[in-house]
Amino acid sequence: MKYTGEYFVEDMSAAELDRAAKVESVLETIKAAAIEVDRSGEFHLPHVKTLSDAGLLGLIIPEEHGGLGGGLRDFAAACFALGSVCPSTALTFFFHCSSASRGLLAKDALEAGLFSEQEAPIVNAFADKVLNTMGKEGKWLANFASESVKSEKAAITISTKATKVDGGYLINGVKSFGCATGVADQYLVTAGLDGVEDASGLSTFFIDRDAKGVSERQKWDAIGMRGSATHGLILKDVFVADDCALTVPAAFTRCMQMSRGSFVGNQLAGIAVYLGQAWSIYTETVKQLSSTKFGDSDKSIAQSPMHQQLIGEMMADLETAKLWLTRQLQLETAQPEILPKAEVVKRWRLCKGQVAEYGFKVAMNALKCTGTSGTGFSSKSARGLRDMAMALVQAFPAERGRLMAAQMEVEGVEQSQFGVGH
Repeated sequence: MKYTGEYFVEDMSAAELDRAAKVESVLETIKAAAIEVDRSGEFHLPHVKTLSDAGLLGLIIPEEHGGLGGGLRDFAAACFALGSVCPSTALTFFFHCSSASRGLLAKDALEAGLFSEQEAPIVNAFADKVLNTMGKEGKWLANFASESVKSEKAAITISTKATKVDGGYLINGVKSFGCATGVADQYLVTAGLDGVEDASGLSTFFIDRDAKGVSERQKWDAIGMRGSATHGLILKDVFVADDCALTVPAAFTRCMQMSRGSFVGNQLAGIAVYLGQAWSIYTETVKQLSSTKFGDSDKSIAQSPMHQQLIGEMMADLETAKLWLTRQLQLETAQPEILPKAEVVKRWRLCKGQVAEYGFKVAMNALKCTGTSGTGFSSKSARGLRDMAMALVQAFPAERGRLMAAQMEVEGVEQSQFGVGH
């Protein structure tokens, strides 16, 4: 049997196949709730137990911390597979797993000697807390950095502030985006230290979902990815104890240096969700067209010249999207490294948009293929088109990605990942 994840990551090792089998084991359960997840605009809470029982909340957590020991290839394959059955759930899972970077990159930075003897124990303890929470404890973490404040010179501006008080910090601010609001057991929140107005003050805090002062923003009611619980947070004088905070000066930026790709080094797994959805849209559309016959002949609808033209376009667009993401995955995982980090980041700026745009074209042509019968709100074509529309805007549109890549190519300057708002 070929696992769903193998349609993207085609050369899995034996260990990767074992982990792919665990992903495969939950797909039918996730798929069964997909229509209701989209219709209600709510994350299906039983999925937390389903994914946790399969060990998948610790998919990319090292075995010594209770995880499955997977890497970026496993992560991307899992997001692809989950995206093929319920992209909302897959995107939420992606944001959970991306939290692991707060532990994994910290460990890498420690090994690289980026912290002093006095700083190292603090950083290591926080990294262990992240990894053990996800692995040994099997808890769901949500990663909150993005805010509605925009900056011309930074991808994300952090205006949330942490003020030192006896025994810990008080956190105040609004987080506009981050999946699993009200779903995750704990939130990892990025905030700037009060009085420090540059990126050296960026710090990370563990905040319990039900902590005093934590509330949700307005409910997520987007065109697609409707069940990802992307409400965001309102934080008002939320107390966080010292042992739940990583506030070593410039720790955040030093850890981010260790990623192979952009930011935390695993963003491509998020766009693999959309590739999985595009693949699913294509395969299910062709299956439907092949099994449905014209009323006045024995020919399947898939045999009509118009439909075959659209199928051919979908094949080409899907293959293009897959090739872009496969190449990016190779650049971010190959040993030894193929290209330096700056070149990998430049290509990621292009890759994200290409996968989004070609994947959206697959969905658009699938809707043309299925016609008016495919326009029902819960039909695969309509849901697929709406979900794929979200790929066009998630993180940054293709136009911005191409602009940033061109600026890196011509001017040799990359946009800052983080700025600090006032």
